[in-house]
Amino acid sequence: MTEVGAGSRRGLGYGPAAHIVHVESPTEQRNPRTVDIDQMSTAGILAAINSEDRDVPRAVQAVLPQLATAVDYAVDALRTGRRVHYVGAGTSGRLAVLDAAELVPTFNVPPDWFVAHHAGGERALRQAVENAEDDETAGAAELSSTTAPGDFVLGLTASGRTPYVLGALRAAKRRGARTGLVSGNPSAPVPPEVDVLIAIDTGPEAIAGSTRMKAGTAQKIVLTAFSTATMVRLGRTYSNLMVSMRATNAKLRGRTLRILREATGMSTTDCDEALTKADGDLKVALVHLLSGVDVAEATDALAATGGHVRNALDCVRARAS
Repeated sequence: MTEVGAGSRRGLGYGPAAHIVHVESPTEQRNPRTVDIDQMSTAGILAAINSEDRDVPRAVQAVLPQLATAVDYAVDALRTGRRVHYVGAGTSGRLAVLDAAELVPTFNVPPDWFVAHHAGGERALRQAVENAEDDETAGAAELSSTTAPGDFVLGLTASGRTPYVLGALRAAKRRGARTGLVSGNPSAPVPPEVDVLIAIDTGPEAIAGSTRMKAGTAQKIVLTAFSTATMVRLGRTYSNLMVSMRATNAKLRGRTLRILREATGMSTTDCDEALTKADGDLKVALVHLLSGVDVAEATDALAATGGHVRNALDCVRARAS
């Protein structure tokens, strides 16, 4: 990365006072496979983009060991009553906000388990806020006031150098949090405040510098895998079934009943009766049906094991032996 010009980081436009940053990253390079994309048919454009997108899963696969470390950090934080924070700007920040929001209805997690911080605040989710990502001080202030020792903070930046994100990670580290960074720039220096670096090389974009494309897709894959693996490790699933969900509408009530039938092999009538006894709590109904204990004992076993169904079943069986 090279910087050109003088003056404030908040300078707007161009000219002698403007602050300019040249990012050296694969995502900024011109892609030799798409130089004629503006001369292609609609089908050709889509085929070229799709061809580039096929490289993304392989790029993510290369960083799975680092991603596993980040998951372990998140699990440690949540098991000890701490929180997970996402920090991003632009596309990265919007993807982080989306992932955090979807965990509450999908896994019935407390709304403060995953906290997303986006440069420019809520307004920046819908429209760009000038220079928000360059405000290192704002990132530091945001995380200084919200993190605690034992938290895990995951920053996301396609360039690997977004000042808002790095300022936030630096402040979180000072507060005693563990930190990780998802970067789309393997050549960027490793910030000293980062405990685990997840640097994904998706190569040149179909449109040079448009990191909402492959780099953004890679971040979405990483976030989905990160949060889902964290939920599985914390027992928010049983097998590959979402057993922590709460049925808040007719569709979800039907899904709850179907999940219970899938997990137990029992009839719709038996599962419906169990859910009624458990006051709609799918995990309690599941432990009740699989172990044969009453709802009260199933509830106690889940409370003793942090809501982990398999551990609760082991607990019930140990008590019976």
